[in-house]
Amino acid sequence: MHIVLATHTRIPALRYGGTERIIAWLGRALAEKGHVVGLLGPAGSTWHYGPLTVIEPARPLEAQIPREADVFHSHIGLDPDFDGKACQTIHGNAAGARLHRNSIFVSADHAARHGGTAFVHNGLDPRVYPEPDLGHGGKSLAFLAKAAWKVKNVRGAIRVARKAGRRLDVLGGYRLNLKMGLRLTLDPNARFHGMVDDAGKADVLGRSAGLLFPVRWHEPFGLAVIEAMYFGLPVFATPYGSLPELVPQHVGCLSDKGDVLVEAIRDIGRFDRAAIHAHFQENFTAERMTARYLSLYERIEAGESLHSTSFTAPAAPHQGLLPWTD
Repeated sequence: MHIVLATHTRIPALRYGGTERIIAWLGRALAEKGHVVGLLGPAGSTWHYGPLTVIEPARPLEAQIPREADVFHSHIGLDPDFDGKACQTIHGNAAGARLHRNSIFVSADHAARHGGTAFVHNGLDPRVYPEPDLGHGGKSLAFLAKAAWKVKNVRGAIRVARKAGRRLDVLGGYRLNLKMGLRLTLDPNARFHGMVDDAGKADVLGRSAGLLFPVRWHEPFGLAVIEAMYFGLPVFATPYGSLPELVPQHVGCLSDKGDVLVEAIRDIGRFDRAAIHAHFQENFTAERMTARYLSLYERIEAGESLHSTSFTAPAAPHQGLLPWTD
């Protein structure tokens, strides 16, 4: 099959870039299964799995689909009325948007909240990280997200870590943040590492005791969660969005109350790091993700639709930050 993926950001991402990394891992895994995988993306991208076509932002996306594509897979939207053999992955929350009939979401909860049913869990390529040391316990906790976003709740994570008697390594943010207003975090218990690449994440996650992920929105997926699982880290998070799908009881603790997470962290020794890593391997590798996408591509190539028609996602029932107490 000749598959063309589309993005408006460079591949690969040098530091932060969850969607870009998913696209790169998907392309690589598809090519390893014998498919030709083209990329419609910006100049400066590096792509080894098929033709690279430079996207023209001023032109309609659908007019730039290469003729040889059997299936076109957009990660940057799709005209809801487009009638070709194409699909789109919705990576974020798109309440109120009109969506193409072949829209794919990144978790069951994500699909249901948008009025859809088709979803594929994200997966990561374990080859980007060293083999995890599942025998050590670690001391510090890790926070991995864009700390500048209030919905990621870095301040709540810092307070939980302090109460639990653990230091917190913040990956994805700076102590002084000027991008979204003046924010200065003075708490010395938190160490800020800025935006880190895969090697930087591996260094910190590989020696951490667990992941704190107390988000205050409906998380569409949560790539940081499965990255932590790869290293065998238990996950302490809120029960919003996809997180109940990703984090069963033997992998972590979910609560919107910081004190509940504190108590779970104090009992962190009950979690089996090898079992957490096995949960990752069974569910969240790039190979598993790719197999699921291929099953949908085959349906689309055969002329099927993933949903009967285009549809409009319901408006978000909750505005603002979701409940959290610490």
